[in-house]
Amino acid sequence: MSATQSEGAPEPRRVVVVGGVAGGMSAATRLRRLDERAVITVFERGGYVSFANCGLPYHIGGVIAERDALLLQTPASLGRRFGLDVRVGHEVVGIDRTARTVRVREVATGREFDEPYDDLILSPGASPIVPDIPGAERARTLRTIEDTDALVAALAAEPRTAVVIGGGFIGLEVAENLVHRGLDVTVVELADQVLAPLDPELAALVADELAGHGVRVATGVSVTAIGPADVMLSTGERLPADLVVAAIGVRPDSRLAADAGLAVNDRGGIVVDDHQRTSDEHIFAVGDAAQKADAVSGGGAMVPLAQTANRHGRLVADVICGREIASRPVLGTAIVRVFGLAAATTGWNEKRLRAAGRPYRAIHAHPGSHAGYYPGAETLHLKLLVDPATDAILGAQGVGRDGVDKRIDVIATAMAGGVTASGLADLELAYAPQFGSAKDPVTMLGFIADNLASGRADSVQWHEVADEQRRGVPVVDVRTPAEFERGHIPGSVNVPVDELRDRLDEVPEGDVIVTCQVGLRGHVAESLLAQHGRRVRNLDGGYLTWSALRPG
Repeated sequence: MSATQSEGAPEPRRVVVVGGVAGGMSAATRLRRLDERAVITVFERGGYVSFANCGLPYHIGGVIAERDALLLQTPASLGRRFGLDVRVGHEVVGIDRTARTVRVREVATGREFDEPYDDLILSPGASPIVPDIPGAERARTLRTIEDTDALVAALAAEPRTAVVIGGGFIGLEVAENLVHRGLDVTVVELADQVLAPLDPELAALVADELAGHGVRVATGVSVTAIGPADVMLSTGERLPADLVVAAIGVRPDSRLAADAGLAVNDRGGIVVDDHQRTSDEHIFAVGDAAQKADAVSGGGAMVPLAQTANRHGRLVADVICGREIASRPVLGTAIVRVFGLAAATTGWNEKRLRAAGRPYRAIHAHPGSHAGYYPGAETLHLKLLVDPATDAILGAQGVGRDGVDKRIDVIATAMAGGVTASGLADLELAYAPQFGSAKDPVTMLGFIADNLASGRADSVQWHEVADEQRRGVPVVDVRTPAEFERGHIPGSVNVPVDELRDRLDEVPEGDVIVTCQVGLRGHVAESLLAQHGRRVRNLDGGYLTWSALRPG
């Protein structure tokens, strides 16, 4: 008898993990660090158990030149370091919850066998959505190493044109990298904008960036058929397409769970509690197939993000080993780079809040990424969504060439910590002119939020201006005459803010909307006019926000 297995010691815990990559491998390796005696078996139906899924588009574009750089661990390396029994090319096809066994099929041979478990962790991931249209078999997807190899092989045939179906995060990353490979690329998106997590005035900036790099963006249309060398759109237009990539989205790969009688939601997500435990106390689920708790609504959400999968995989291992720990609700914080532009989001956007009938206050700001006097400052486009009753932050978005990630991460952290929108003004953030400003863009959002919450300021949104003008509310543009001449809201009058005290008689009586370029001078004008008894609202985000879509 070994020193580590004394007489009467309990049998080692048997844990089976279905699926590798982020969630499954995080659970398996954390479990080994917590329990050296556990018998841990990982079944992965694909040929690779641990790879950098988020890096796949960049290998296609040649940015990540070496394919092996995407392969993080192998069954052999995981066996050596962690003592894991990792079996690729093995698909779990059934669960016997009474016997606590899984039915496993060897993909290459078709041989099947049963594997017992004490605890079962499901990390099956999600499957790419391919449109059910004629010729769909020609559409390639990008989810696995095998998908990547197939796309690289297709590019070796030197296609000249490509259509990417879907304008989400993956679709735009694929489009960018196909441009790097010299292809003429069109992105087709059914919605009326790219990047659905963004609101339209920010998504328009991303569309402009795509157009500036030669990518055609067709929104509000769908692909209805894929031919041998083209695609047909719902408008009847045909687009040349030597290569077609479907990047519409993913659906939870939850068939195994559903067939076993585990609870799933109406979107196919496996229902779990805050310990990631399913409706069976011995079965857990993590990753893209598992439902999450939404931090804003408290309801269920499907958030297919690697960081969440990693976090929940680690948590499940802790729960299995007896630690009292629970998963936090998710914000869906995410970022994507589109050529030289970054776009990031956390929490809910305005479209979603409006659709849910939830009250909100929107705040736009366009500060510099760092101190303007230090070379290289870039304009940031930030949007904050706030609960007007509680001042709670409901969401945020950012687009820009530098510093977007920092600001969205700060706001996401503030949301997790319960900091209010006005409370952003009191955050102590690192400052040097190369990195930020003495008044950081995040604290500037806090100043605006505080002014609105306290009633010291009032605002009107870019999409409300046309209706206000139709009601007879005048717009006063307080920029310089030269700025006004370069572009202004139709029907507005120009009274520069530095001349406003001497030209008060030119400001119409009654309700007035003031605007400048980004909102700062408008706030100065609003404060001045309010102290002269005028009822005035400042155009939130100024002309720069309004001009993104030129509403009305």
